[in-house]
This record gives sequence, C-alpha cells and structure tokens, in this order.
Amino acid sequence: MLTKQKKAKIVKESAVHDTDSGSPEVQVALLSKRIDELTSHLRKHNKDKHSRRGLLQMVADRRSHLKYLEGKDKKRYNAIIKKLGLKK
Repeated sequence: MLTKQKKAKIVKESAVHDTDSGSPEVQVALLSKRIDELTSHLRKHNKDKHSRRGLLQMVADRRSHLKYLEGKDKKRYNAIIKKLGLKK
C-alpha cells in the first residue's frame, strides 16, 4: 500500500508542473508502483484471486493511460516509458 509520503514523492518526480496531480504521467507512475507492490504480494500469496483481479484492472487502467498519452504526445509517452522502465 502506498503511504502518503511515497505517493507525494512519486507525484513530485512525475509531475509535469508544480500543481500537477492528475496528468497521465503521474497516474501511470502511481499505477506502476502499486502494480509492483501487488505483484510482490501475489508472489507470496499465489491463491489470492481477489488481489489478482485488482492487479489485472490496474494493468488495464495503466495501459489505457499509456495509449491515451501515446496518441496525444509521443514525446511524453516515450519519456515516461523510459523513466519507468516499461516496454512497449
């Protein structure tokens, strides 16, 4: 689970401008962090089907944000992919 401090740090690192909290870059970064944490949880608790469903929903949500960003601004899309270490 993301604490307020972790979330604020991720938002600060990914923000496009000072008061940014909802741009696709920030949302993708937050979802990526939550996906990483949930993936490590599921490695320990592989029968947790409810969390697995939540993980799949987050992955789909991140994919839709990335698809939107790719269509809107290819340069920003490539920057966030490179920054987070995601593959196409």
